[in-house]
Amino acid sequence: MKRLSWFLTGVIGGFVAAHFMNKDPRGQEIFADLDARLSQVTAVIGDAYRQQEARLSDPADD
Repeated sequence: MKRLSWFLTGVIGGFVAAHFMNKDPRGQEIFADLDARLSQVTAVIGDAYRQQEARLSDPADD
């Protein structure tokens, strides 16, 4: 139970810190950069998934 309370304290603290960071223009730049990087990673993973799915479902390779 003690670990759960520490975990929840950390999560809540992170949300509070992110809220205050987002009010600052520098924090907004950091979040915009982070969002752009995460979008790139998500796009690469999605492309790789679709390529793998197409390769596995293509009956011509059998």
